[in-house]
Amino acid sequence: MKTIKDKQLLVGADFAGYPLKEAVCAHLRAKGWTITDVGVTDPNVDDTENMFHRVGLRVGAKISEGEFERALIFCGTGMGIHIAASKCPGVHAGVVESVPAALRAITGNGVNVLAMGAFYVAPQMGCDIADAYLGAELGTGYEWWKNFYEFHKLAIDELNAFDYETYKKNGFKLEHLGDYPLSLETKDDLHFQLRGDD
Repeated sequence: MKTIKDKQLLVGADFAGYPLKEAVCAHLRAKGWTITDVGVTDPNVDDTENMFHRVGLRVGAKISEGEFERALIFCGTGMGIHIAASKCPGVHAGVVESVPAALRAITGNGVNVLAMGAFYVAPQMGCDIADAYLGAELGTGYEWWKNFYEFHKLAIDELNAFDYETYKKNGFKLEHLGDYPLSLETKDDLHFQLRGDD
């Protein structure tokens, strides 16, 4: 598998996402990343194989098959290409338009395919989003939240194991692989716990 640790990244864009993809890839290549591009590489070639959903499925398949650990995808909104990639097993795709959202997508949701929309994300923001996403992993950045990693890893494991027909036969109830308390914590809660206040 081509990994983030080895600075190997899969990308794909349709024609609308091409300009943002190019800006982000130039930025990443300058930082030593090796990019494998399976979408539009020449905006002057009219190739219907590079419609947003077809690129999304192509990227999703490479993630599903374990060829790449993570990918960045781009279309006009980020939404259509992300929906397509999500059709492939084991793909956890998300659309983001800010650095905090990109960080949460990976640290909390383990997103392995991150989508951006060139209609909404400026090139420099796209570069910042890519840096944030590629510089973090599940569980990093929120260490103050007790069981943050375990809580979110459980969700990913249950989603990876999900089978719709089994879910339907079970009255639309999910078989739990574990459980954690459902309380939203803040940094103030942690301070309170550390001080031992009553």
